[in-house]
Amino acid sequence: MPGRLDGKVALVSGSGRGIGRQIALKLASEGARVVVNDLDDGPGAETVAEIKALGAEAVACNGDVTKEGFAERFVQAGIDTWGGLDIIVNNAGYTWDNVIQKMSDEQWYAILDVHLTAPFRIMRAASRFIREAARQEASEGREVFRKVVNISSTSGVFGNAGQANYSTAKAGIQGLTRAMAKEWGRYKVNVNAVAFGLIMTRLTEAPAHGGATIDISGREIPVGVRPEVLQTAEKLIPLGRGGRPEEAAGSVYLFCIPESNYVTGQTLVVAGGRP
Repeated sequence: MPGRLDGKVALVSGSGRGIGRQIALKLASEGARVVVNDLDDGPGAETVAEIKALGAEAVACNGDVTKEGFAERFVQAGIDTWGGLDIIVNNAGYTWDNVIQKMSDEQWYAILDVHLTAPFRIMRAASRFIREAARQEASEGREVFRKVVNISSTSGVFGNAGQANYSTAKAGIQGLTRAMAKEWGRYKVNVNAVAFGLIMTRLTEAPAHGGATIDISGREIPVGVRPEVLQTAEKLIPLGRGGRPEEAAGSVYLFCIPESNYVTGQTLVVAGGRP
């Protein structure tokens, strides 16, 4: 049976691990051809291998999404490999938390760059192909929808203490989403956002149970949530637990299928019922 996304070309940033990997696998399982990205070559190659094991197609375009020239290289990877571009998922990112009096300019700009500037650049790099393809399709009397899904957070919807940088960036991506939904509507591009609550990945797992650091441009940044904070957070979730990466991926998938063709400029909160 054909997949819901057969023949579609999808770019998924930050898809070497966690939620991003599950998004890439979900799209591929429905027939999409996926350009995978991770900061490091190893995880990116692992996701490509998993997709190929499903019988689907994938290539890697690894590297830092915040670097000059990355966005153009990422977009071109899909166009050069498969001749098209149908889905963009701006997922790459991390947290670097602190209270405001202890937050450096470096922390502030690093988080805005990865969560807001990088998606802006990727969409800008894709704009020429999208405009030209949409005009050609319209001249042929065809209505072809494309999809952009930007990953936000409940920190961007409601704010979160100790995350002035992250909350601001994730609120900003919602503004970019709404603006581009209006700007690209004429090209039949649906632009939506998904705001995740507590999803259990290496960025949220308790340090006492294998919490890690991540290497960003040579700097080791601690990740993870203290066990007591994690337990309290889960108790406040009506569904009783944090989400799984594959559940998070499912919500992104909803914005990539034809049933969402008349939905644009929206933010879907995926938090297990927690406001």
